Amino acid sequence: MTISEAAKALGAEIVQKDFKDEKLSSAYTSDLLSDVMAHAKSGGALITIQAHKNTVAVATLVNISVVIICNNRPIPDDMVASAKDEGIAIFLTKENQFTVSGKLYKLFSEGN
Repeated sequence: MTISEAAKALGAEIVQKDFKDEKLSSAYTSDLLSDVMAHAKSGGALITIQAHKNTVAVATLVNISVVIICNNRPIPDDMVASAKDEGIAIFLTKENQFTVSGKLYKLFSEGN
């Protein structure tokens, strides 16, 4: 499934739209950025509530394609600007990390 297909399947708002619509290979859920650096996979999605530009910096290090911000957390402009500079998509959803993780797990399991 591509990044835009994931947004549609999750019913998430695409906040940062300047990205290459690549195929997602995985997803990782964490609010601890050092944990993300150690365990997230390249080309995947990061599911978190950490809505700040440091999240984008970590996503860049790991080569994450999309950051999914949960619980309708406000996303600051500097985070969006950083993500745009790096070509990383940002989604916003009202759902929590558990729900989003489960939905993506199901989509990956179905081969989407």
